[in-house]
Amino acid sequence: MARQSQTATAVLGVLSIEPATGYEIRQAMGSVLGHFWHESFGQIYPCLTDLEADGLVQGSPGERANSRRYGITAAGRTHLAGLLAESPTRQPPRNGTLLRVFFGQAQPPAALAALLESTEAEARDRLATFAAIRAELATEEEHVEHVPYWTATIRAGELAAEAQLTWVAETRAALTPPATLPEP
Repeated sequence: MARQSQTATAVLGVLSIEPATGYEIRQAMGSVLGHFWHESFGQIYPCLTDLEADGLVQGSPGERANSRRYGITAAGRTHLAGLLAESPTRQPPRNGTLLRVFFGQAQPPAALAALLESTEAEARDRLATFAAIRAELATEEEHVEHVPYWTATIRAGELAAEAQLTWVAETRAALTPPATLPEP
């Protein structure tokens, strides 16, 4: 699946839940999908233009000047189902933390220790964020049919954060030199 169709999948997916402006789509992607997916305004607006030209979304004037609110059409729902049926494109990983650990011999031990500390803190923050989202979903009434799917994506994030905490602990143990006892 090409990058463009993955953007279309994300945009149509957001619009399948409720109509939104381009700005609201970007906000939803940042706050909701942002734990596992990212799109910029520079990708969203051209995609909306193409989707509207193809009859997959319908735009109407928004509440603000120069604003448009988009809703998914029946053809858009059919197209979204087809996009979701395609195998996702696997992106090559880009992990700055692992890059720094791989070349760890070229940096002072204190720098590596600080990197592991910040990585651990970020993983703990993500777990706290996921716990807050879970609590919010427990009271979700408007989109209750989506909750099991949303919970599955949260669980993937939780497992990734938990794995990262395990990795940090193992890496610290493997890379921390053993303490030497003073000679008698």
